[in-house]
Amino acid sequence: METLIPTINRLQEVFLTVGAEIIQLPQIVVVGSQSSGKSSVLESLVGRDFLPRGSGIVTRRPLVLQLVNVAPLQERLKIENGVKAEEWGTFLHCKNQIFTDFQEIRREIEAETERSSGDNKGISPEPMYLKIFSPKVLNLTLVDLPGITKVPVGDQPEDIEAQVQEMILSFISNPNSLILSVSPANSDLATSDALKLAREVDPDGRRTLLVVSKLDLMDAGTDALEVLLGRVIPVRLGIIGVVNRSQHDINTQKSLEDSMKDEQAFLQRHYPSLASRAGSHYLAKTLSRLLMHHIRDCLPDLKTRVTVLSAQYQARLNSYGQPVEDHSATLLQIVTKFASDYCNTIEGTARYIQTSELCGGARICYIFHETFGRTLQSIDPLGGLTELDILTAIRNATGPRPALFVPEVSFELLVKRQIKRLEEPSLRCVELVHEELQRIIQHCSSFSTQELLRFPKLHDSIVEVVTGLLRKRLPITNEMVHSLIAIELAYINTKHPDFTDAAQVSASVNSQQAEALDGGKRWKNEKVAEEKVPPAGFGSPSKGQAINLLDTAVPASRKLSAREQRDCEVIQRLIKCYFLIVRKSIQDSVPKTVMHFLVNFVKEHLQSELVGQLYKQPLLQELLIESQDTAQQRTEVAQMLEALKKASNIISEIRETHLW
Repeated sequence: METLIPTINRLQEVFLTVGAEIIQLPQIVVVGSQSSGKSSVLESLVGRDFLPRGSGIVTRRPLVLQLVNVAPLQERLKIENGVKAEEWGTFLHCKNQIFTDFQEIRREIEAETERSSGDNKGISPEPMYLKIFSPKVLNLTLVDLPGITKVPVGDQPEDIEAQVQEMILSFISNPNSLILSVSPANSDLATSDALKLAREVDPDGRRTLLVVSKLDLMDAGTDALEVLLGRVIPVRLGIIGVVNRSQHDINTQKSLEDSMKDEQAFLQRHYPSLASRAGSHYLAKTLSRLLMHHIRDCLPDLKTRVTVLSAQYQARLNSYGQPVEDHSATLLQIVTKFASDYCNTIEGTARYIQTSELCGGARICYIFHETFGRTLQSIDPLGGLTELDILTAIRNATGPRPALFVPEVSFELLVKRQIKRLEEPSLRCVELVHEELQRIIQHCSSFSTQELLRFPKLHDSIVEVVTGLLRKRLPITNEMVHSLIAIELAYINTKHPDFTDAAQVSASVNSQQAEALDGGKRWKNEKVAEEKVPPAGFGSPSKGQAINLLDTAVPASRKLSAREQRDCEVIQRLIKCYFLIVRKSIQDSVPKTVMHFLVNFVKEHLQSELVGQLYKQPLLQELLIESQDTAQQRTEVAQMLEALKKASNIISEIRETHLW
């Protein structure tokens, strides 16, 4: 189990090389109020003075401290030519630089803090990483955080308290972290900010260890025995009391070894029953033991997490593709793939089929048979035609002579007017199909050809070429649809097999009218009425009033005679019959025209058009320039994948027997 903490330290270093902590590693987070003695506790664990000192907030950014136990110098020199120092430290931001003087380590911490946080009490959430090698330390990983403060000083923002608490919560919220809560003995434990924050993320106290500092500064006649025994506030992992060095000890440079001796003497005098379970030395052993057991419990989930992330990042790396080597082959491959996906989307054989809405060929089919078909079916064959319009057309077709039969010219005139109404929905059908062919371009870019997104210029060029091809075919298709309507208007085929003969229609109407008349009386009465009522436009004018015959219109509300009703009904039946024949023909021929001149043409010529427009030697380099985001993301993902592979290898080195 002694190898577990060094293993976690190696994992931490691996993930720091990629600048991200995607895996929450086990570590001990030190939390406490400002001047609660956190720094003194950490220095007692190391056995050396190395942390900045002063009044107010001193720790102004997280310090990740890795303690590594090494053999004494004499033993190491026998087996290796390593660092010729008993104790030393290294910083992550100082590559290959070794600090053997712990005063230099303190100065480097101060200098690096000022570089990121300023020199006037500002704070920064960016961690600093320090590794200390010594034969006097136990293997530990700790994180020293800024102390909880209430009032901003220097250039600290007004919400400094909220910022510090948010920073602390971001570390202790990690379920794999242990919380080392430091509270001074000379303050009420019930008001401890450190314990309050720990309770927020660890209400059961399973991850919290309480350190009661400054036992020697309690008021005379009082002690912390009840607190240390857990009778005031129970803590699951335990409560350990320590005695910190006083400011006088620091000023007189009293060694930590002497301070630890004085600490043990103090504990023996004042807390003899707890002396063996208190003090800095016992704290170090307890932390090492707790961290090892905690790592052992977290390791299975950690291994699973690394495996899952490796698979995810491998899939992401595959999606970015490899850097382009052969530009010609890559361009042809992408163009061919796009053209194939475009045609497959129309045919309904694409790999990526949408389930939220119709697209491609299915939507074109819907346009033909639902949208266009229903629109044609909704057109009334006699819509916009009144009986007055029909009568006017009949009279205009007969000229100055009264007509004995319904003139054929009036039928042609009126039926052409109705056929003309089919042109607008037919052109709208072409427009809808054209819009869907445009949408397929985006569909293929987004779903089918992921590799195309790597090259923005090539993507834009392909879209431009396909759009241009569709734009060229649109007026040709519209012209053909115009021609379909013009063809129907050019010749009214009254001998069409499905067209009802005019004589039959006239006979049918006459028979219906005859049945409606009662022995001819109604006809006689209407005749008499017609003789009594003067013809429209020929009433007797008032004396001296001028008459303009051309301005006199047929009254819209005039009751039609039986002859006029018969003629109107004959024309209406003929128009309806012929219109339905033409509508059926248009409903069938427009989709065929659109498919032939637009959809099928684009399918057949798309690839050749793309190759002809884009496969040009001067354009190859320009079109296949990757976006900066793609290149950067591929590099980052590759680095992360490499880190995960290293992490997996490190974890695999731990055998099951080492965990117990």
